[in-house]
Amino acid sequence: MDDLDFDFGSAVPWFSHEQEQPYVLVRMTAQQVALLEAAMAEPLRRCYITDGALHAAANRHGLALSEVLASKLPDPGSTMAGDFGEVLGYLYQAAMEHPGDAIGPKKWRLKQDRTKPAPKSDVIHFIMPERPAASANDQVLCAEVKVKSTTASSDPIGSAIKDCAKDRTSRLASTLVWLRERAMTEDLGDVDIPLLNRFINAVDYPPAAQRYRAVAVICESFVTAELSNAPSTASDEFTLVVISVPNLHATYNSAFAAARATVS
Repeated sequence: MDDLDFDFGSAVPWFSHEQEQPYVLVRMTAQQVALLEAAMAEPLRRCYITDGALHAAANRHGLALSEVLASKLPDPGSTMAGDFGEVLGYLYQAAMEHPGDAIGPKKWRLKQDRTKPAPKSDVIHFIMPERPAASANDQVLCAEVKVKSTTASSDPIGSAIKDCAKDRTSRLASTLVWLRERAMTEDLGDVDIPLLNRFINAVDYPPAAQRYRAVAVICESFVTAELSNAPSTASDEFTLVVISVPNLHATYNSAFAAARATVS
């Protein structure tokens, strides 16, 4: 559980692996999706604004909580679909580390424009079993997430793999520096400057492992066709994860509607 106040242990069954090689395949059921929509309503809201910041803004300006929240959430469409895929990737990555603690920044809080995706690497988690002390068991996890929820032409698997390479070559490093700069003036929750320094100034500490994922979140209706684009051999540099979600378009719209309803 982190500052989303979400029990990641409860999400572990949602993401059971149907297969591990040459890629991970997760097929969520309609029942699991229904549980997800109910369980993630408040955590999804907190991905964009903390409870404290939400109430403080409403009180300061004499606004309804719903009006403040509306200024943070994306409109229906591609950005909302992409954000949902990233949040699902965040839940998946944290759940896979359970019962260990994976510490991650909520990048959606740092958007300059709610109608556009958050910049830099999509999903990042830090693992520091002996925090605040650094150890050789420390890890940074980085995931690139792509979504396919409609019939529009796209290659989520190929695109996730291609952009995952950007994380490995330079984007993760620039993301860590960007997060440190934002942390100087903004609250990143569980992620603070000493933690970021441990991974930015890597030569000053024991070596930390870097693990990368290319994640494709695909509507169940399209997953069979899209899997034809999956590689036939696993990579030593990253793990491909394909998450099949029933009625993905309706699912993410319902999830955001539930998030909005938490303050109505």
